[in-house]
Amino acid sequence: MNKVSAGAAEAVADIPDGASLAVGGFGLSGVPEILVRALYAQGATGLRVVSNNCGVDGRGLGILLAAGRIARVTGSYVGENKEFARQYLGGELEVELTPQGTLAERLRAGGAGIPAFYTPAGVGTQVARGGLPWRHTPVGTVAVASPPKETRDFDGRPHVLEHGITTDFALVRAWRGDRHGNLRFRRAAANFNPLAAMAGRVTVAEVEELVEPGALAPDEVHLPGIYVQRIVMLTAEEAADKPIEKRTVSG
Repeated sequence: MNKVSAGAAEAVADIPDGASLAVGGFGLSGVPEILVRALYAQGATGLRVVSNNCGVDGRGLGILLAAGRIARVTGSYVGENKEFARQYLGGELEVELTPQGTLAERLRAGGAGIPAFYTPAGVGTQVARGGLPWRHTPVGTVAVASPPKETRDFDGRPHVLEHGITTDFALVRAWRGDRHGNLRFRRAAANFNPLAAMAGRVTVAEVEELVEPGALAPDEVHLPGIYVQRIVMLTAEEAADKPIEKRTVSG
């Protein structure tokens, strides 16, 4: 039951080229930065990533993106990464944009063993009708477009069929965790990290504080250890590295 790895490099060593990854984080909050950097050093390429966003230039998944290691992204927000826009519009990157709540539920459903579900989000738009550009050609035309989705009425209201997401691996960051893999997340880091962890067949969690089993009360556990296969304990310096995406001050 001791799921603690010797380090981040060991924890991601078997992620192969072409693997699918669910990655936690919300903006720069709760991004598994150390695991992402270890994966960059490991060298895997052709990765298919599912994440709320794809990092920013020089941070988070933006590191893998800039190195040309990501082939496909399923996400809901991509507005803070210029390199992402360049690769997408230039035909180097395939992108499936999904409403944020739908993406969250697709990850949760996959982790819960639910193959598909209906949602009203996206009805009457290209999300349902199809035609969203997934991949461009180098000259800017659409090479691959999203297919139309099945729709069905419930109580007189149309809904779109969405499929649950499961991935080969998941990389997440937690505030506290024990050796059995039970995790607790803090504030905005709790938005997507638990859902990404559920979706991965092999989930690797970096934790800011590692505690012994029993130190976390049952009511404190946000994600039970059954969803987590590997734990990486961060150093104090690594745990304290929490950049602010947009700093604002009041006069």
